[in-house]
Amino acid sequence: MTDVIVVGAGISGAASAYELSRRGFKVTLLDRYSPAAMASGWTLAGVRQSGRHPAELPLATAAVERWIGLAGELDGETSYRRNGNLRLARTVDEVPVIQKLVAEQSAAGLELTLLTDTADIASVAPAVSDRVMAASWCPTDGSADPKATVLSYVQAAQRLGTVTRFGERALRIETASGRVTGVATDKGFIPADHVVVSAGIFGNDLLDPLGLAVPLQVPMVTVLRSAAQAPTLGPVIGVANADCAGRQEVNGRFRVTSGLETWHGDMESGPRDNGEIRPAVRPSMNSVAEVVRLFGTVVPAFKDARIDEVWAGLIDLTPDGLPVIEASADFEGLTIAMGFSGHGFCLGPVTGTIVADLVETKRTAMPITPFTLSRFRRQGAAFEPLALHG
Repeated sequence: MTDVIVVGAGISGAASAYELSRRGFKVTLLDRYSPAAMASGWTLAGVRQSGRHPAELPLATAAVERWIGLAGELDGETSYRRNGNLRLARTVDEVPVIQKLVAEQSAAGLELTLLTDTADIASVAPAVSDRVMAASWCPTDGSADPKATVLSYVQAAQRLGTVTRFGERALRIETASGRVTGVATDKGFIPADHVVVSAGIFGNDLLDPLGLAVPLQVPMVTVLRSAAQAPTLGPVIGVANADCAGRQEVNGRFRVTSGLETWHGDMESGPRDNGEIRPAVRPSMNSVAEVVRLFGTVVPAFKDARIDEVWAGLIDLTPDGLPVIEASADFEGLTIAMGFSGHGFCLGPVTGTIVADLVETKRTAMPITPFTLSRFRRQGAAFEPLALHG
């Protein structure tokens, strides 16, 4: 008998399964694809506090502290590095954006510095173009390997007793008398008293029949990964208007993304060469060229790198760019953790703890009041421009 079914094996779901198993729950982790097959695998994988909405900052700060010892805790690979985050102003118009970011987040207690001298920027990241006019510098930010981290969570959860069912699609959440009773899948029915929905863009397939859909748009981002280069870039790089971002991985490969684009609606699904089941979204050649141009302008060495991989990732974007994390008041035993809007990877370790708290007691010490589903009924569902990318 399973106590909790976690639907979605990205970092939020995998971390939730791990935390629940640590507390003695019998957990089933379910996903139509392999672990980290979508957002958590597609992501730039920044582990950052800078550029966060004030409501997310406490969670991000707590998560960053957890990341420091996460590989040891999971007894697995994360490739976490605390090499900082630079958010750049490339034009006169972008400088006030960075100045405001530094002023507001410094006032909130984050270690964030405004760099306005080319030499100061170069001292942090010599690879950055001397045409950049200003930057915010957060030395406590960093990055990690997204796929390795999720797999480490999955394996740690399995060692604690979590049952994994990958390549199995959740069709609907079954309920009776106002509480969940389990999940019907394309391979049968799994009974359980608790269901956690952490299925990203597919979450509403399960919530909509219950009248609990999260308002989402699904844009895409183009991602380029280069062949290995000599190490030239330490920090994660973002820009003031979020039209590109990038970093250099531990293995020397650049991993660079576009800003938000309109998704053309096509997604291929099926086994890959390595046997994993994962979807593929293909970007346009124009988008690839634009990413090279934009990021190459701020990190010129990127333009000389050889492209090794190209893909697009889909974003579960909410109207205010903040997630929904709550124990449902409508159905006993239902917990929602989705809508992370392209910046949920960093939060994964804390999201897992919050979900475990909510399943266990319906309460958490973390400040999650801003992340209720009901806020969209109060404030409407007008989508704001996403400015937290990278």
